[in-house]
Amino acid sequence: MASRNPLLLLLFVGFFSCPDVSGLSIETDNKNVKAEEFKEAILSCKHKFSKGMSLRIEWKKIQSQGVSFVYYNSEFTGDLRGRAEMLNTGIRIRNVTRRDSGTYRCEISAKSEEGQRLGEATITLTVLVAPTTPVCEVPSSAMTGTVVQMSCKETEGSPPSEYQWYKNGVALLEKTGAGSARAANITYTMNKKSGTLLFNTVTKNDTGEYFCEASNGIGLSQKCSVKRMQVDDLNLSGIIVAVVLVALVMVLCGLGVFYAQKKGYFAKRRRTINLQVKRISSIPSPFLFRRFQPL
Repeated sequence: MASRNPLLLLLFVGFFSCPDVSGLSIETDNKNVKAEEFKEAILSCKHKFSKGMSLRIEWKKIQSQGVSFVYYNSEFTGDLRGRAEMLNTGIRIRNVTRRDSGTYRCEISAKSEEGQRLGEATITLTVLVAPTTPVCEVPSSAMTGTVVQMSCKETEGSPPSEYQWYKNGVALLEKTGAGSARAANITYTMNKKSGTLLFNTVTKNDTGEYFCEASNGIGLSQKCSVKRMQVDDLNLSGIIVAVVLVALVMVLCGLGVFYAQKKGYFAKRRRTINLQVKRISSIPSPFLFRRFQPL
């Protein structure tokens, strides 16, 4: 037992002689910061320490491809250089863009007489982007009873836009159920998430001027240009007349060919051609290829 006392004494002395590395309490006013594009965003990072501590502050951005420095060695780096400033240990970003969206980490280390202290806080920044002018697809014409689908889409807005269709300047109602659809005489299905407007059986009453509006609560809503859709009945009488005329022309052509064959026109024509070929072949070659002597 006595032989183990020096080892225990060494471990005891080593434990108390090592520098103290403990956690530093880091807080933030908002873990999920949202800011409109081209405005400013503040990422707060607060701590509690005594005046005798020496601080080292770093900010990093966590991305799928790895971690990159945002604030290092008392200066900003990368895209934030010239657009950001320190607010104590937090940062203010001016003129934020959609590229600034992401997860940021504030890391603070402090040295004191008691030892080294470390702490960190993670903040998510979401840059809100107003929608752009949506692209709308509206057919210019359609036949009654057919399926017609209109589409409306824009891809820049953040959060994603919702879409509202208008007919002749009046907002279309959203189909919420079979009962309400029958009551309102709704013949279409409008999906505000995807921007589609679907007519399962379009009617002449659906003729009109259509446009779509995209909005996500950021900035002004945007709409596409007005496009007109004309719905007409299927002209059955016109189709029947056209079919009859085509059939009549085909019958006349067939009768003409039959009459020509009956009269032997094609046989006579064939004999005439064969006779001409024989006459040409019977001509002596000197007459066919006459040499002209110079005068």
